[in-house]
Amino acid sequence: MPKTDLLARKGSKILLMGNEAIARGALEAGICFASAYPGTPSTEIVESLASVAKKAGIYVEWSTNEKVAFEAAYAAAISHVRSLVAMKHVGVNVAADILMSSGYAGTNAGFVVVSADDPGQHSSQNEQDNRWYGMISHIPVVEPSSPREAYKLVKEAYRLSEKYKHPVIFRSTTRISHTRQPVLLEEDIPAEKKCRGKFERTIERWVLVPAHGRKQKRRMMSVWKQVREEEGHPPFITVFNPGRRKVVVADGIAYTHVAEALELMGKTDEYTVVKVNLPVPLPYKPLVEALQDAKQVLIVEELDPVVEMQVKQIMYENGLAVDLHGKDFVPENGELDLDTVYRSIAMFEGREPAAPWEPMKPLDLTPKIPPRPPVMCPGCPHRNTFYIVKVAANKARLKNPIFTGDIGCYTLGYQKPFYTQMTSFEMGGSIGVAHGLSKVVDEPVVAVIGDSTFYHAGIPGSINIAYNKGKAVVLVLDNYYTAMTGHQPHPGTGKTAMGEETYRVPIEKILETIGFETYVINPMNVKESINKVAEAFEKYKEGKPVAIVSKMKCALQAIRDARHKGIKLPVYTILQDKCTGCMVCVNLLGCPAIVVPKGSKKPVILPELCAGCGLCAQVCPFNAIVLKEKGSPNWLEAWF
Repeated sequence: MPKTDLLARKGSKILLMGNEAIARGALEAGICFASAYPGTPSTEIVESLASVAKKAGIYVEWSTNEKVAFEAAYAAAISHVRSLVAMKHVGVNVAADILMSSGYAGTNAGFVVVSADDPGQHSSQNEQDNRWYGMISHIPVVEPSSPREAYKLVKEAYRLSEKYKHPVIFRSTTRISHTRQPVLLEEDIPAEKKCRGKFERTIERWVLVPAHGRKQKRRMMSVWKQVREEEGHPPFITVFNPGRRKVVVADGIAYTHVAEALELMGKTDEYTVVKVNLPVPLPYKPLVEALQDAKQVLIVEELDPVVEMQVKQIMYENGLAVDLHGKDFVPENGELDLDTVYRSIAMFEGREPAAPWEPMKPLDLTPKIPPRPPVMCPGCPHRNTFYIVKVAANKARLKNPIFTGDIGCYTLGYQKPFYTQMTSFEMGGSIGVAHGLSKVVDEPVVAVIGDSTFYHAGIPGSINIAYNKGKAVVLVLDNYYTAMTGHQPHPGTGKTAMGEETYRVPIEKILETIGFETYVINPMNVKESINKVAEAFEKYKEGKPVAIVSKMKCALQAIRDARHKGIKLPVYTILQDKCTGCMVCVNLLGCPAIVVPKGSKKPVILPELCAGCGLCAQVCPFNAIVLKEKGSPNWLEAWF
C-alpha cells in the first residue's frame, strides 16, 4: 500500500484512497479501537490504521475472523470507547450473529461497522448487497458517493451512532474503496481520546435471554423509527432542484453517475435529484416532498432494489400516484457506470438509449489485448505442493481424488495443470464440504485450505471430521501470511498488526491435538515431500484422520525479504542442447517464468521472472534445467 500521511494536520490537502479516507475520518472521530479480518476491498482500512496506531495512540488488530473482530470492537464500544470494525461484504456473513444482537443491545460509544461490498465481483464469490443486513438487523446504513464523501460521512456515522446509542453500518463499494481523490482535512486528530473504558453491568441490556431481548427489541424499533423520521436532511438526504416533474432518486455512488449523466445530457435543471446517503432506513419526509408534484420517478442504485422498495412503501403510505421506474431500466447485476446510467435515464425518458460519446469516432483497440487470467506467481509454494500432491496420489493409487477448495491464492489450483480445487464457496468451506462428501461418495477426498483461512474458519470443520469419523485429508498450505490480501500477519506469522512480536500458533500442533496424524512437508524438497505425502495417503486409506501441512513462505514475500537482506536468489536456465522439448516443465507446472518462444519447440526460462525455487529442475526428466546464477550461501533463509 502506498505510504500516505494519514496523520497530517487540519487544512492539509492529501490524496487518499477511499479506504484511507475512511480510516482518516475514523481517526478524526476519535476512535481508540479498530479490528478486522483482511478481505478485498476492505483491507486497507485497518492496514492504514495499523500503520499509524502507535503514533495515534490507538489499538489495532487483525483478528482471526470477522466474528471475533466484531465482538472485540463491539466490546470496546459498549465500554464507552469509540471503535471500528471492517470487513468485506461476505465477511459480514461470518459476523451476522453478533451483528443481529448488537442491534438489540445498542452501544455506549460510537460504533461503526464497515462493509466493503463488491459489485461486479472483482475479487469475491458473490456480489451480495449488504444494505439488506441493515434492514434485517434494524441498523442504519450510511453510504458515500465518493472517497471524499466517505471521509466526511464516516464522522457523521459516529455522530449518528452516539446520538441513538446504536451501531451504524458504513457501506463502501470497490469503486469507492479503491479510488483516490484529493481530500481537504477538516479537523485534527484529537490528542485526547477516551481509550480506557468502563463496563457497566447492565444485565438486562447485555444478556439477551428472551425476557431481556423482548424489551431490547422495543428500544431498537424506537431507534429505527426515529432515524426514519428525523434524519431526512443533509448530509444523509439532499434534494437538488425541488419541484420538478421528473425525479431521480440516487443512492451512494449511483448519485455520482446520475449527476454526470444529467450534465452531459444538458438536463440538470429538468430533474429533481434526491441524493441518498442513508439508504436504510430511508427517511420518508424529503421523499414525500419531492414526489408530491412529480409525474415520474427513477430510482438509480447499485445491485438490489433496496431504495426502490422503500420508495414504493412511502408512496403507498402517503397516497402518492407517481409513475415509478427502477430495476426495469437500471441493471441489478454488476457495477454501475456512466454509460449504464446515461442509457437508463434515456430509457426513462422514452427515447432510444445512446451514450454521449457514440457520435464520436470509436477508439481503435486493434489488435485486441489478449485475456490475462490470474495465475500463481513464479516460485509460488502452492505450485510445488499441488504437483507433489498429484504425484503422491498416483503413487499411493488414490483414484480420482476430489479436491475441495477454499478462498485464497490457491483457489487458482482449479486451473490447468493442477485441477486441485473442485469446489470453492466460502472461508473454511473446503473442510466442511470434504467431510460431507466423504460420507456419500466413494472417491477419496482432499480438503485444501490456506493458513490464514485455517485459523479463520478451518478449525471447527477439522474437529468435526475427527469427531464424526469423517474420511477426508486436510491439506493446509502454510505460506506464513494472509497473502492474497497483501501479506497481513495472522496467528501463524509471529507478529501483530502493529508489528509487535507474538506467539506463533503452529497449525500442525492444533491438528495433532484434534486427533489428526499430521505430516509436515517442505515443498521445495520435492522427492522427499512426495514420499511423505504418499505415506500420508496410505494412512488415510487405513481410515485414520490425516492432515498434511505444507510450509514455505509466499514467493512475493520471500523475494521482498531477500531484497531487504541483500540475499541473492538463484536463477535457473534450460540447456537447449539437452532439452528434448518434452514440455514436462510447461505442462506439469504452468509457471509464468517458463515460456515457449514463438516459432520454437523448446521452452526457455525468463531470468527476470525466475524466483529460484528449483521446482522445474527437480521435475525435468532429462536434467536439462540447471543453475544459471547461484544464490547467496544463505538464500534459503528468504524462504523459511
